[in-house]
Amino acid sequence: MLRCWPRMLIWRMAGAAGWGRHWSGTNTHTLFKEVRTESSTVNPMVSPNTYGPTFFSNIQMQRETNCMDPKIPAALSNVENGASLTKEQIMHLLSCPPVSAENYALMAAARKLSGSVCNGKAEVHAQFAVNVAPCSCGCLFCSFAAVNNVFKKSTRITVEEAIRCACQFEADGANAVFIMATAHFPMGDYFEVAAEVRRNLLQSTILIANVGDQDSATAKKLAESGFSGVYHAVRLREGIDTNIDPRQRVASIANFKEAGLHVGTCVEPVGPEHTNEELADAIMLAASFNPVYSGAARRIAIPGTEMAKRGMISELRMAQIVAVTRLATPRATIGNCTHEPCTLGALAGANLFWAEAGANPRDIEEKTEEGRGDTVADCANIFKEADWDVLHGPSRFYSAT
Repeated sequence: MLRCWPRMLIWRMAGAAGWGRHWSGTNTHTLFKEVRTESSTVNPMVSPNTYGPTFFSNIQMQRETNCMDPKIPAALSNVENGASLTKEQIMHLLSCPPVSAENYALMAAARKLSGSVCNGKAEVHAQFAVNVAPCSCGCLFCSFAAVNNVFKKSTRITVEEAIRCACQFEADGANAVFIMATAHFPMGDYFEVAAEVRRNLLQSTILIANVGDQDSATAKKLAESGFSGVYHAVRLREGIDTNIDPRQRVASIANFKEAGLHVGTCVEPVGPEHTNEELADAIMLAASFNPVYSGAARRIAIPGTEMAKRGMISELRMAQIVAVTRLATPRATIGNCTHEPCTLGALAGANLFWAEAGANPRDIEEKTEEGRGDTVADCANIFKEADWDVLHGPSRFYSAT
């Protein structure tokens, strides 16, 4: 029966599975630090005899008749050979329809690359918030923004609650523990909480800061206080959809790196209004920071806000952007995140998810564990559904040198 199927359908199946991918293309200047070429193999669970003698010959025929956009295999060949992608190539990859053989090929290639650079081990990090407060930074996509009128008063957790939350994440097997605070939370208070949390965690547990923009002195104090790194990003349309100058975000990242902190970042929060050129610029900017991980995350609509009227992109489109981010980011960056956790993201090469507790800028619940937040076990199970192994022990991303 299969040999009677339309050849285009067979080729789409083959593209999704990653078969027959001996592509060639012209290399651009080398950006990746390490060249690693891996040979393509046929899915060992599939026997040619299962599908009849014409199955793979049909795949070969469709490849040779260029049913797939030839720019896609050429770009993927560049990546496989260790070359960088140009901005124009990144934009072209992003322009593929989400439901297409081309996009499935991107996702398969990104999954393969992501697995190779992290030795097949995905990570689950976990974040809790020390406070929630209406914030004047005006990030229209954030539930903390005063303009969104979601959280109307300031509250903070006790030191004992912070210790309990961090220790629970550690016991649950999180590879790193993040302490988040709103942009204007007093850093003196933050350091007091962090000191007690650090004192109660195992020395091997990786502690990460997620705070507002900081000067060099505060960045150094973070490093001296037991933090291994930070999360910081220049968000899409920074300075337009926020009140923050994007140069200030870039300066903070430089301060963190100068202080010896590892920086993780992300292309976020992606909405349907963002153009492929905007996304390509953001992907390349994130890569320029030499982060321990990059990645991409879609915007979650906050009910009742003006930003919610713009809508959301699908998980499949998000997976495509995650895949392209992995393909366009140097191999020295071994992490590739997405948020919120989903199997499509993992299938497209995401190897980092977050569990969450306390306040969450995408949630209207003060305790996101009662709303949108996932547990460490939830995240690990999603990875397993996508055939990822999950690392046991301290994060390798934030331990990278």
